[in-house]
Amino acid sequence: MARNHGYPRISTLNSPEKFRTHLDQLGLDMGFDEELESGSDSALSKPLTCGEHLIGNRFCVLPMEGWDGTRDGRPTELTTRRWKNFGRSGAKLIWGGEAVAVQTDGRANPNQLLMCQANLSSLENLRHALVKTHSERFHSTSDLLVGLQLTHSGRFARPSESAKLEPRILFHHRQLDKKFGTPPDLPCLNDSEIQKLVDRFIQAAVWASQIGFSFVDIKHCHGYLGHEFLNAVTRRGPYGGSFENRTRFLREIVAGIRAEAPSLEIGVRLSAFDMPMYVADETGKGIPMAPAKEDFMFGALAENSRNWTEIQLPEVEQLMRFFESLDIRLVCLSGGSPYYNPHIQRPALFPPSDGYTPPEDPLVGVNRHIQVTRWLKKRFPDVVLVGSGYSYLQDWLPHVAQREVRKGAVDMIGLGRMMLSYPDLASDVLAGRPLARKLFCRTFSDCTTGPRAGLISGCFPLDPYYKSHPAAKELKKIKSKN
Repeated sequence: MARNHGYPRISTLNSPEKFRTHLDQLGLDMGFDEELESGSDSALSKPLTCGEHLIGNRFCVLPMEGWDGTRDGRPTELTTRRWKNFGRSGAKLIWGGEAVAVQTDGRANPNQLLMCQANLSSLENLRHALVKTHSERFHSTSDLLVGLQLTHSGRFARPSESAKLEPRILFHHRQLDKKFGTPPDLPCLNDSEIQKLVDRFIQAAVWASQIGFSFVDIKHCHGYLGHEFLNAVTRRGPYGGSFENRTRFLREIVAGIRAEAPSLEIGVRLSAFDMPMYVADETGKGIPMAPAKEDFMFGALAENSRNWTEIQLPEVEQLMRFFESLDIRLVCLSGGSPYYNPHIQRPALFPPSDGYTPPEDPLVGVNRHIQVTRWLKKRFPDVVLVGSGYSYLQDWLPHVAQREVRKGAVDMIGLGRMMLSYPDLASDVLAGRPLARKLFCRTFSDCTTGPRAGLISGCFPLDPYYKSHPAAKELKKIKSKN
């Protein structure tokens, strides 16, 4: 495993003065509130509306997959346990629970949940378990909004074996083809296949509405197929080249959903910024590869973007205005991809076993998420924006989150990895209870290393259930070899 290159652990920045000093040394404009508020008047407790839906507070559970469904795409006891934890968290927006593939060839792993008629009752039971757990603990679900993330994994599909890529691509990308061994003669999805896939998304959304989900997310992030459409400038035909063509996929899906399930809200989880692919140098530290001119990257930022007062994301701004024209009122922001620049998407001090040491203090990565979100919220005040990338803040997460919401810089605070180690964080913050510091995610990346090796995902270091699971022993063996 690549090693830490001298960045201080957050746990050592254990006073406001130490944390502020370190932020200043990094030149980061990341404010925080020293005192956490609680009660109905606190910033994080205030409700907001999305269309006709009331969302009871400012915490959101981000999609968290466990690689633990059945081979035919149904949830297992492990899946249900995770969703029950989402329900008990106290967060009032559940962004998709996890990614659910709309057809078999789009599964990111052989155990990913699959939306099909045969699986509807089990997926309905999964949603019900979450809502029931929330109701038992918080006595009301009238202000709880639960959605389902719909996806096709495209270039990163592994429907048959966890270690075997079976890519479905829109165009050939020089660097990604080389890194992931994509044959140069691999056929791209043709227009007819894309049109059939549009129909699959629409049908999946209709089914989601029928089994009780209030919204669907048409996933456009992390290098998966929706995201790849945004990058398809070299593709010819109606689904590539111009901005209008690259957004046709989403436009057609939204039109179909509006026609067949008009009461269903639609959201998009978006990689709003990106950077070149990173590889490990001889010391294990991540370094960027120079992109080829033909390898377009939607929302590309300069490697050392620091002057956030001069940030320019013209295509992202254009896309957000496109969302508004489609009456898409829920947008969850992310960046990059876990496959080619994971430190962008998921700032962490410790990389997964097949990763690289971060090329920057991970707080720089957190700040990048915050600054892009601020930039977009200022321009799109009427869109409900969910921010990501907060888990690395650990003990300081609620302090930064409260400040960003209080300042109107973001609407919702998305919690990802933190939900695996500390599912009660949101409810503890909102109730003013002492926070369980030992449960804060320390970004050891075991929840990623496990699936990379074909195991289930979970917080093996901190969750007693996973700590004693047989997969923990297998994971330990795998890590000892790297």
